[in-house]
Amino acid sequence: MFGRLGAPEIILILVVIILLFGAKKLPDMARSLGKSARILKSEAKAMKSDGQDNASAASAPPHDDQQPPAQRTIQAAPGDVTSSRPVNEPTDTTKR
Repeated sequence: MFGRLGAPEIILILVVIILLFGAKKLPDMARSLGKSARILKSEAKAMKSDGQDNASAASAPPHDDQQPPAQRTIQAAPGDVTSSRPVNEPTDTTKR
């Protein structure tokens, strides 16, 4: 169905996008899309590392003296300090 997109079709699609959104808004839209992609990538990386930390913690023997979890800072984008905020990690209160 869409397998035969050539240069004229792609140029026509780009012209329609520019007419719909305007040339002034396109750089802002691209910038916000890039920020969103960086946030998604960093969150996925954090979730992966948390999963590996939880797996190694599950295999370790339990300690009697529990320390409160350390506070982490989540940043929206690398170098963007205005939107970073400290968060408390949720704790598992269930006993097995």
